[in-house]
Amino acid sequence: MNKIIRNTIILTVITVISGFLLGLVYEITAEPIARTQEAAKKEAWQAVFPEASEDAFQQIDVDADVAAQVVKDLGVDATVDEVCAVDGGETGYVVTVTDGEGYGGDIQITVGITADGTVSGVSFLSISETAGLGMKAQEPSFYEQYVGVQAERFYVSKDGGEGEPIDAISGATITTRAVTGAVNTALGYFQNAF
Repeated sequence: MNKIIRNTIILTVITVISGFLLGLVYEITAEPIARTQEAAKKEAWQAVFPEASEDAFQQIDVDADVAAQVVKDLGVDATVDEVCAVDGGETGYVVTVTDGEGYGGDIQITVGITADGTVSGVSFLSISETAGLGMKAQEPSFYEQYVGVQAERFYVSKDGGEGEPIDAISGATITTRAVTGAVNTALGYFQNAF
């Protein structure tokens, strides 16, 4: 009986100390991580609207009802995370979307859309696809298929559909569909909210 009590006390002490240390590490690293994420976000905004000044970007509230309707209409597993007006919307908008249908998990991208509905750029904030296959989505030869195109929607050419065709990454069709779904979600949000 004494051995059980002694082992219970030892495990409790180890658990309390471990919990305290994890909390301490979290407190120390939370602010630097948040600063890094904010800097990456601003860098992505600048990448999709390179001609805009840094102070031209203004975050605006996401209309949750419009976002939910767009996701439902497209039939994708995506969320509209953030929206930014560029020069008050006169130049365009930046829409950040997370698509949950990637092969390796969530793919978060930032899409720049000019005031006339043309995709001005696509920038990746988070992607964890297969190296050498799905990670090729970050290569300009893939994502520039969307850039400079004014369309209501895109589709993966091997799947067929309506809109502008996108050539799939060889061996990474699932990733291609997820990125296309995210871009379509951003476009749909832009078309219905503005």
